[in-house]
Amino acid sequence: MTAGLVAGVDSSTQSTKVVVCDADTGDVLRQGRAAHPDATSVDPQRWWQAWQEATRNGLLDGVRALSVGGQQHGMVALDAEGGVLREALLWNDVRSAPQAAALVDELGGAIAWVEAVGLVPVAAITVAKLRWLADAEPDIAARVCDIVLPHDWLTGRIVADGAARPERWTTDRGDASGTGYFSARTGAYRPDLIELALGRVCGVPDVLGPAEPAGTTVGGIVVGPGTGDNMGAALGLGLRPGDVVVSLGTSGTVFALTEQPVPDVQGALQGFADATGRYLPLMCTLNAARVLVAAADLLRVDLAELDRLALAAAPGADGLTLLPYLDGERTPDLPQATGTLSGLNRSNATPENLARAAVEGMLCNLADGVDRLRELGAPVRRVLLVGGGANSRAVRQIAPIVFGVDVAVPSPGEYVALGAARQAAWVFSGAAEPPTWEVRMLAEYPGAGDEIGAELRDRYRALRRRAHPGS
Repeated sequence: MTAGLVAGVDSSTQSTKVVVCDADTGDVLRQGRAAHPDATSVDPQRWWQAWQEATRNGLLDGVRALSVGGQQHGMVALDAEGGVLREALLWNDVRSAPQAAALVDELGGAIAWVEAVGLVPVAAITVAKLRWLADAEPDIAARVCDIVLPHDWLTGRIVADGAARPERWTTDRGDASGTGYFSARTGAYRPDLIELALGRVCGVPDVLGPAEPAGTTVGGIVVGPGTGDNMGAALGLGLRPGDVVVSLGTSGTVFALTEQPVPDVQGALQGFADATGRYLPLMCTLNAARVLVAAADLLRVDLAELDRLALAAAPGADGLTLLPYLDGERTPDLPQATGTLSGLNRSNATPENLARAAVEGMLCNLADGVDRLRELGAPVRRVLLVGGGANSRAVRQIAPIVFGVDVAVPSPGEYVALGAARQAAWVFSGAAEPPTWEVRMLAEYPGAGDEIGAELRDRYRALRRRAHPGS
């Protein structure tokens, strides 16, 4: 059964984006967008207002099914009536860093957490935010009835046609696997970890199957389970084993589709589930495309000129190395870190080398995730570059050197929203697998061999160890 038209929603840190697609081909027919506040804590009502603005003027006319992809980890605390108790803490709010460290110790260390839920808590993870709430706002914590994630909250409001509380809160295993109290490996919540963080057990959303509907709106639109933004992007890109996505946006992410869990006792890779019943080991950094913007600002050039300067320098920037922790860092867990420029001397102090070091440093930071996937046995055959940073000519040409494998750049697209739309088509069809939608590649670059890249990565890691011993 075909849906005709389906819609996918990307409720991201910056905005709500909605695409309306042909259910058979994935062709985008209509789009809407509305901005979110630029903050690390936000009233969820602003997401609802953005949803209404993005879908105005009949954007959803004729749509039979929709799904929501949302920013991961955000903590939405609700009372018994479904009312929001405080602003949602977003993934990039680092105030819970001390609580994350305390939780790691209390359970017995990183290995205990990986065995329990496939990841090691850092400030971004929801379980750390629960502990922060219990410590910093105990009166509010005492009133919590349910904890949901951003995509859960928006999905529930859509199903309930704007009412504060749907009949039930729902999620999917992909987004749930980023909370720190749900195991992708077992497919079950860990109430004991909720109690460890919050001081008691509270309600959590029902975990739906990959193609199980969350409900139907009054207008007859079937609403899919939705998922986290990274899982949505993987679905939108049609990810296959051997593909590794390197996303260069506000944050940087490295993730791959695997058939089995990839536990990482070092905690660099988080053991997420994907949106199809498989697994999505993922590394996330705080510093990605904005490193390029900062370098361009420092050199007083635009991004196009930064590209020209970086490509005019030789690989390795004549010994100049940038540790790009300009906003602290999530992986490794260094929330208070700052950037470090090393190897500077009179002969290499040129705009070209500084531009090259900025690009190489940003990519080496993400290459840690690619190499960790290799070390843990995940196949790495090519890298797919996505996100705003992938528009950089220098990034595209330097990435095959740093990663040492072929690099492809998919055509620009709202892949989180496209993945959500693909899920919606899957839910409506009742098929065993999601529909096949073509993903076009804008450009492909052959791998440059691993020798130079390995040398760059080794130099980068040596600097990191000197600047942050034990990282």
